[in-house]
Amino acid sequence: MSMTNQELRKVGLKVTLPRIKILELLDRCPEQHLSAEDIYKQLLEQGEDVGLATVYRVLTQFEQVGIIERHHFENNYSVFEMRKELHHDHLVCVKCARVVEFTNPRIEQEQHDVAVEHGFTLTGHSLYLYGVCSLPACRAAADIVKTGD
Repeated sequence: MSMTNQELRKVGLKVTLPRIKILELLDRCPEQHLSAEDIYKQLLEQGEDVGLATVYRVLTQFEQVGIIERHHFENNYSVFEMRKELHHDHLVCVKCARVVEFTNPRIEQEQHDVAVEHGFTLTGHSLYLYGVCSLPACRAAADIVKTGD
């Protein structure tokens, strides 16, 4: 989803350099989930004069108008990604914070079935699965005990 200046105006946001730069970063790497600090550091590396408070403010504005999604992971860790058309869930590495998106029709159906069983009509959901990813550094750092779960 590539946002243009016109689309920014359509959602009621004035086109400013910080907004454009932050959108470009998020749009350039759609598979990445970036924290506000990640975005701030990348802007500094590019020589942009944008403060961390501005990054947070812009991200909040983008979230409010539905351009991006915020994901709250454990330990008050939040990341942002461009809003996608199709729903997906996340695997989160507890060692390196890598995030992997996935879809699974069986899981989606089970969630729906549980909601119906309890008299709910789902309007949305978030599923975050935490574990240790397959990167050697993460595996080496983890005390992985197989519990049969």
